[in-house]
Amino acid sequence: MAIFYQSTRDKSNQKTASQAILQGLAEDGGLFVPVDFPKLALDFEQLKNATYQEIAELVLQTFFDDFSKAEIHDMVKAAYGDNFDDPEIAPVKQVGQHYLLELFHGETIAFKDMALSILPYLMTQAAKKNGVTNEIVILTATSGDTGKAAMAGFADVEQTKIIVFYPKNGVSPIQERQMVTQQGDNVHVVAIDGNFDQAQTAVKAMFNEADLRDKMAKNGKQFSSANSMNIGRLIPQVAYYIYAYAQLVKKNQIENGESVNFSVPTGNFGNILAAYYAKKLGLPIRKLICASNKNNVLTDFFKTGRYDKNREFFVTSSPSMDILVSSNLERLIFELTDENDQTTGQLLTALSTEGQYQLTEKMLEKLTDFIADWADESEISKEIQETFSKNHYVLDPHTAVASSVYHKLAPEGKTVVVSTASPYKFPQVVLNALSSTAVASDDFAAVKALEELSETPLPRAVKSIEKAEVLHQTTVEVSQMQSEVERYLGLK
Repeated sequence: MAIFYQSTRDKSNQKTASQAILQGLAEDGGLFVPVDFPKLALDFEQLKNATYQEIAELVLQTFFDDFSKAEIHDMVKAAYGDNFDDPEIAPVKQVGQHYLLELFHGETIAFKDMALSILPYLMTQAAKKNGVTNEIVILTATSGDTGKAAMAGFADVEQTKIIVFYPKNGVSPIQERQMVTQQGDNVHVVAIDGNFDQAQTAVKAMFNEADLRDKMAKNGKQFSSANSMNIGRLIPQVAYYIYAYAQLVKKNQIENGESVNFSVPTGNFGNILAAYYAKKLGLPIRKLICASNKNNVLTDFFKTGRYDKNREFFVTSSPSMDILVSSNLERLIFELTDENDQTTGQLLTALSTEGQYQLTEKMLEKLTDFIADWADESEISKEIQETFSKNHYVLDPHTAVASSVYHKLAPEGKTVVVSTASPYKFPQVVLNALSSTAVASDDFAAVKALEELSETPLPRAVKSIEKAEVLHQTTVEVSQMQSEVERYLGLK
């Protein structure tokens, strides 16, 4: 049976997989989810010997069935190869009594590479499949990682342009350097005087702006999204949870069928939602640990059923999680309402207009797959230091959040902490946690000091950007974002 996708805000708005990928965000502002969740027999006696690429193919074929097996095979082969610095793509390492799933071996040393390496292939193939001749304009907001990974994937891809907005003072210097030095004739990077939530809200508003959409169409262009609101970004992430479990079975770390926990550093909710989707496919997951930093809106949500963004916004050492509006949570809300598009729309409208909504007791009772907590700045620093002193393993601050929360909650069963970035992406934070005496004048001095102190190999992604030319220097107010998009695309 073919897999179709429906909007969380209008169930009658249904698309094929390729149409949903191409569109990104539904016209009504909703997110695309499967009409009928697919079924997949997970045989880990076989999968334990599968490569990452083979498991990725299996997942994509299951969810995106209007692409042929040959098309998916070719796309996976192109996406996951020498552009990753570890042949396993997503290796699993034992650290103390738990395990770390390393998702930072791609070109931008962050987990976004896992899906954004393949999204350009999915999108361009989807355009061909649907006879689309318009130029595809990838419009996205980033809290630090999505933007660079998307640009790396889409740079100089024919019939595409990519526009990335990021908070000027809300990303690490290394993250900013990665973005502003990005090459590509079709790439435009813009800093905003605001935070990620403001950037994301403005981007979603542009997707839903009918006049702008019409102006784009008259000029042979159409928007699509590269963040995890796009189902083509979300589904590839399911693969690494299945692969991680298979590797634990292969290494005799767990029995086949034994349930494990995954602790996921969580901001926009896409990464942990992919784990939830893996569980729905049949992956033996006991608990999904939703780990937040000081911007702990999700912790309160899972404990009380109230989502309330009316709170102070903190800039932290884990900037990719500095988010108060977790867009991907809408897909879970849709399930909690028994797939009631009207109720989902009402809750999300309340979030937009009043800044909060409250689940019913019945909805809250369905959240038993999740547990949640958060780590403050001192706990993050302590986790980095203790993990290194006990295991000679260096965590980045986001992974440290997930590790700290795992230790705080101490759930029953074996646990995999999802490691979402290289420590070299946040060298000052990590160096300060590891040494009270090491002093670095800037991020690149911190990189060198961290390399000497930790004896952890320096990724090629960091080596390449120190002397790279700055190509993007535009900064705008949040209110000027749409005007900047229209200017860059020649719509004015």
